[in-house]
Amino acid sequence: MKTEEINFMENKILTTNFHTHTTRCNHAAGEDRQYVEEAIKGGLKVLGFSDHSPYFFSGDYYSTFRMKREQVPGYVDSILALKKEYKDDIEIKLGFETEYYPKYFDKLLEFYSQYPIDYIIMGQHFVLNEEEHIYSGELHHEEDMMMRYVDQVIEGLETGCFTYLAHPDLLNFGGSKENYEKAADKLCAYAAKNKVPLEINMLGMREHRHYPNFEFFKIAARHNCDIILGCDAHEPKDVCDLESAKTALEWCRKLGLNRIEYPELKKPSAK
Repeated sequence: MKTEEINFMENKILTTNFHTHTTRCNHAAGEDRQYVEEAIKGGLKVLGFSDHSPYFFSGDYYSTFRMKREQVPGYVDSILALKKEYKDDIEIKLGFETEYYPKYFDKLLEFYSQYPIDYIIMGQHFVLNEEEHIYSGELHHEEDMMMRYVDQVIEGLETGCFTYLAHPDLLNFGGSKENYEKAADKLCAYAAKNKVPLEINMLGMREHRHYPNFEFFKIAARHNCDIILGCDAHEPKDVCDLESAKTALEWCRKLGLNRIEYPELKKPSAK
């Protein structure tokens, strides 16, 4: 599909999206090409693919919500081919969404070094190393859980490998408001000081999840954090989610958040 065949919508509120998945993660739908064509139709100028990265776990643990390592060459080849085919219509970037699991992260970086990856984003779905099954999105009442999540995220961001932090408010904390705010304040202070953008996650908006959390972004605003909108698209129709973007931008306006559209892309590299 070429530019002249597309009936563009007027879109000035969302021109980039760096949070896009594929069927390889086992919970998305649609062909890679469909995501690109929907992005062009919606008026995006930049589309970043960041499917759930494989990981290298010990023993027989198997993670069901990410691509397998043997699928990575096909993923890379597909995105690079689309990048070439649609170069006159849209800028396409190759990335992954991944967690920081300290036990395995160095091995993951070594694996990445084989491929021309443009960026990775952090989506910290589990606390510790995943095999412990402490899922961030489950409701937690342990008073130290929010700080454990934040400390692990900051440790991961300290590697300098991550372009931004996806759904920073994923941790579903049911403990005291004081402890939540203390931990969120620590995370936002770090992000502001180190210029790490925080994502307003529009999948959470679309599906009315516990995130994005308006109270979290009040704290982000106090620290003048950079904010990026992420569609977190698992279907082609969501790759340019203008309705959720309007809501997210209204949050930015109300809170005085510093929204950016094109972050500095950081290529992950092994030590």
